[in-house]
Amino acid sequence: MRLVEARGLPASALDAAAAFHASCLPRIREAIAEGELPLCIVFDLADHTHTAWRLATTQSLAREAAPVRVNALASDDETAIDAALSYLNRAPGVTGQYLVLDGNDAGNAAQ
Repeated sequence: MRLVEARGLPASALDAAAAFHASCLPRIREAIAEGELPLCIVFDLADHTHTAWRLATTQSLAREAAPVRVNALASDDETAIDAALSYLNRAPGVTGQYLVLDGNDAGNAAQ
């Protein structure tokens, strides 16, 4: 699984989307072009105003990159991120998903 960090974006959803598309999107497209590995974008947690643009971006990238799988996570809990990545590595049909993780009982997902 290839990780692309999209952290430290502005608090405003509109500003965050603009910053993501300007700075992160080129890196993501480059990573997709380099190989057939599944890709996961990791965002910081944000309020509900970020959900729509993050989901739409993830879904669009998944369609554009097929058959390369593209998913996204939002969390500040490294254990939860690791557990979700473990799950995604074992779930070859999952793509285009934006998962917000709170870390509650995340260890069980890795089994």
